[in-house]
Amino acid sequence: MRLEYFQMVDHIADLDLGERRITVTSRVPQQSTVFEGHFPGHPLMPGVLLIETMAQTSGWLIIALLKFERMPFLASVKEAKMRDFIKPGEPLTVESRIVHDGSGFAVTEAKISVDGKVKCNADLTFRHTPFPNADLRGHMEQMARQIGFPEQAKL
Repeated sequence: MRLEYFQMVDHIADLDLGERRITVTSRVPQQSTVFEGHFPGHPLMPGVLLIETMAQTSGWLIIALLKFERMPFLASVKEAKMRDFIKPGEPLTVESRIVHDGSGFAVTEAKISVDGKVKCNADLTFRHTPFPNADLRGHMEQMARQIGFPEQAKL
């Protein structure tokens, strides 16, 4: 996890296109300037970054289901619940599954767990469009390689 670059996913642990679900892992960094203000003496992962982590996880699932032909963009967040604190250094397991897709939109249910305990969850809606330019697609392909996106999922 590289907070300063909004790279929230470290590794794709499982991608099941038939079940339309994904599991990724990530570790909150021990040190980040984010924690200097959130909160002094009691550093916590900001809720907005947890939502972004669930959104990126869901996005990788959508990219896989769309065979890397379209880019998902977060459109809405519903029912986001922060159930417990997440601290620097904690290992995250992030799961997402598609609950609806069609007409250029996809809806996912996502959750983040630490040591099997759900810490937050949300229902997320995405608009997906063809990649707006070759640079973004190239960047996403590079990121996919870094996080272990299965090559067969691109077919």
